[in-house]
Amino acid sequence: MAMTFHLDVVTAEQALFSGTVEEVIAPGAMGDLGIMPRHSQLISKLRAGELQYRTTEGAMASLFVSGGVLEVQPHVVTVLADTGMRAEDLDEAAAREAMKQATDALQGKDPEDLDYEAIQTELESAKAQIEMLHRIGKARGH
Repeated sequence: MAMTFHLDVVTAEQALFSGTVEEVIAPGAMGDLGIMPRHSQLISKLRAGELQYRTTEGAMASLFVSGGVLEVQPHVVTVLADTGMRAEDLDEAAAREAMKQATDALQGKDPEDLDYEAIQTELESAKAQIEMLHRIGKARGH
């Protein structure tokens, strides 16, 4: 029997996943983090990107997180995501529209009213969603 640990992925609105897994690959702020059973305890900021996990059946599954915090404890990994969604709920058209709106806002004429950090975060999130969709599409043979 493979070694496992418990994974919880939650946002302020919903629980995206709660279950037993064999492995997690998370988009850490400084690069991807691979978490296996008995990993050292840590806390890390997350960037927008794909959070992958291997189920006890051996299948890899994906969620999109727009950022947040990852906490690793001896037998539990918790992801507190700013926002997130299941891979099948991603919408490339909506992500492209969000990216266009963020880009247009950054090129706007009234810089005093702009929240550059929020717009940049939205732009990075939209780009990460599109990248994830393309990676998943290629992996599924699309």
